[in-house]
Amino acid sequence: MVNKFSSSIQGYNKEEVNNFVKEVTVEYENMLKKLKSSCEIIESLRSELKHYKDIESTLNRAILIAEESTSNIKKAAYDESKVIIEDAKRNATKLLNNALTKAERIESDAESLRRKVAVYKRRFRDLIEDQLDELEQFDDRM
Repeated sequence: MVNKFSSSIQGYNKEEVNNFVKEVTVEYENMLKKLKSSCEIIESLRSELKHYKDIESTLNRAILIAEESTSNIKKAAYDESKVIIEDAKRNATKLLNNALTKAERIESDAESLRRKVAVYKRRFRDLIEDQLDELEQFDDRM
């Protein structure tokens, strides 16, 4: 804003100078208002930035905690699965041993029954033969 003032004997025209000073003052006040408004906006933006940085920091911590928790849960699940598998193997071994023992006992009982049947057959055959002998002797006596 360049202004040329007209001059008179007493110096520059007071009204022109006063109008110019008023314009400069208004312009200065407007610039101060804009500066103050800009400072307020900057401060508000700084506050928002701090808020978002705090949120970012909180989210980063939450992510780290979640990752750590996930890792711990996976490890616990893996450890538990190992225990379950070992228990299952032990139980399977016990069941197998019990089944083998029972099978051996049943086989032994079956063998004992076969021997008893063989003895019973032999005795029954002997008894029948004795009875046949008696019958033949009875026929011979008559």
